[in-house]
Amino acid sequence: SSSSIEFTSGIDSTYDIYQFEFININPATDNVDLTFNGSTDSGSNYNVTKTTTLFKTYHDEGDTDTTLVYDTGRDIAQGTGFQTLIQDLGNGADESGSGTLQIFNPSSTTFVKHFISNTNSLYFQNYTFNMYCAGYFNTQSPINAVQFKMESGNFDGTIKMYGISA
Repeated sequence: SSSSIEFTSGIDSTYDIYQFEFININPATDNVDLTFNGSTDSGSNYNVTKTTTLFKTYHDEGDTDTTLVYDTGRDIAQGTGFQTLIQDLGNGADESGSGTLQIFNPSSTTFVKHFISNTNSLYFQNYTFNMYCAGYFNTQSPINAVQFKMESGNFDGTIKMYGISA
């Protein structure tokens, strides 16, 4: 029952990849997005410039509507806003989202920091959504904190962070 979850320690040069797992994320408010952003100042500000792209597939419970679509409205082009990872989550007991986010070489002081995400969720109108997001933080400063939040209201669920050596 949090409005946001922040990882403000442990993201350093120890690992090449940091993977976050979202498990049964369920919002208090119906029809909201789970979003994320990075920080270069240990979580004082979450406003790193990024470029992203997002596409999704969906399928309704009645088997009458299926699609694969590039979602230009959820892209960020050299902006500092929060990036959507899970779209339009429902707040019912049977509606939640799960998935992963990987950030590559976040401690680099030379290169941009690439990331990819894959999530699956139950959309608030009884659709299953599979979303793919990729992009990069356009900074040479290390990303040393990450925040996850719903675009509105609180949420329940689990978010875990793992370090992976390449």
